Parts: sequence; structure tokens; C-alpha cells
Amino acid sequence: MAEAVGILTQILALPIVLTVFLLAWMLKRHLSLRPSNDRSWVNDNERMATAEFNGDEVTVRNVRDFDWRSTRDYDERWVDMKIRLDQVARIWFVLEYFDPTRRQMAHTIMSFEMEDGTRISCSIEVRREKGERYNPIKGMFRQYELIYVWATERDAIGVRTRCRKKSVTHLFEAVVLGPGNERRMLESYLRRTNKLSESPEWYNTITNTCTTNIVRHVNEVYPGRVPRAVAILLPGLSPKLLQRNNLVKMTGSIEETMERSIIDERAKSWDGESDFGDWIRK
Repeated sequence: MAEAVGILTQILALPIVLTVFLLAWMLKRHLSLRPSNDRSWVNDNERMATAEFNGDEVTVRNVRDFDWRSTRDYDERWVDMKIRLDQVARIWFVLEYFDPTRRQMAHTIMSFEMEDGTRISCSIEVRREKGERYNPIKGMFRQYELIYVWATERDAIGVRTRCRKKSVTHLFEAVVLGPGNERRMLESYLRRTNKLSESPEWYNTITNTCTTNIVRHVNEVYPGRVPRAVAILLPGLSPKLLQRNNLVKMTGSIEETMERSIIDERAKSWDGESDFGDWIRK
């Protein structure tokens, strides 16, 4: 009787052992995956930017400057931009809601403005391969690489405001505390850009996103400036965090500021010849 019970126990335990073995094998395989910069990328993620420093001057290579007629119809153009680190005048924060009915989900972008009015944006994104679509669940399991897309405002902000039918985009001027922190922020972004070109990283829906990286840059420049909050994981909830911590300039109440900061209609009326950044700020 005791022998029979022992055999039965072994039989019942077998599926558990197999399950544990399978899970261990899957975990090992998952952890063995390595990010790469050498894949067949979609056109708008094809090139990685790099920064070449020369004293106060920096040349940002592979800045995207696409002419978007729609999200599928565009003219490709990649340029190099020279900017001076000692002339960073303002930093702008862009908050794009993909769908206003799903307020938790949003994308965040930073844009840097020089004293002469030149502007350059950085959108931290999933680097997609051809035929690949973003899925937030897959984004937790080493499915996508991370990319810092440096672009002109007419590209990075224009494609969102002029070509995406559902999205709503807000533009805020950031509140930068401490002299020289505009420059330090830009340098922080550029150093990380170069690091990614040499050592690729996995995007992670929770730990390595557009907003978590922005927070890291801000806190690197000004330690403790942005506290831990759910809004960092769900950036669509960030307006109250922005207000509470004096991160962007507010005009009136938070509701009034949100309404005034919408730039989609202004962007859609752009004449195609004037400076896009000036136009959306009119």
C-alpha cells in the first residue's frame, strides 16, 4: 500500500516538475536575449542619432526631418544639426494622448530651444522592426529595443499633431530650476544617446520608457526634482504631478492650462513655409 501511494505521488508530481522545468528553461532563454542595433528597422527608426562634442558646440548626427503627409506617406530626410550648449534658452515638454478616451496612456517628448530660436526634439521610443507593432505587454519581455529619436519639431511634433486622427497633443514650457540646468539637461540626453548607440538596451513598459527616462534625466540634473509617482508609469496622469511639483508653467487652473496648451488645430493650419515651432507657439 505504501509503495502504491509513493508511485501515485510521483505520477501526480510529474506535471509540476515539468512545469517548473519549462518555466526555468523559458526564463533562462528570456534572460539570454540580447538587444541589438543591427536589425531590419522601420524607416523612421532606421538611423540612430549620435552627438559629437567640441567644446561648447555639439553636432547631432542623424536628426530626423521627415515631411509627413500622413503616417504612411512621407519624404525621408536625415540631417546633421550644430547647436551650442551654452545657448540653451528653454526646454519644452510635449504630452500626447493617443486617444482622449484612454487618459492614462500618453507619450512624452522634450524639446530644446536655443537663443537663436533653433529647436531640436528628442522622443524616446520603442525601436520597431519592419512589420512589428508595439504592444505594452510584449514591451515587458525584451521584445523591443530603446531609441532616442532626435528630430526637428516639424517632424516629431508635426506627425503627432497633423497626421494622427485621434491624438491630442499639449505643449508646455518647462520650469527649470537652477542656472545652467538647461545645458546640463541637454548634455545628459546627448550622453545617453551616445551610450545607446554603443550599448543597446531593451525597452521596458515599466522601467525603461519615454517618461521614466525623462524623470531620470531631470533627477540627474536636479536630484529629487521629480518624486516617485504612478503618473511616471501612466504619463497620461501626469498633469497633476506637473502642477504639484512646479515642473511646467501654468496659466490659471490646471484645466485652463491643459486647454490652452493644445496645439493640434494650430499645427493643422501650418502654412508649410513658416517655422513650424514658431507657428504652434503663436
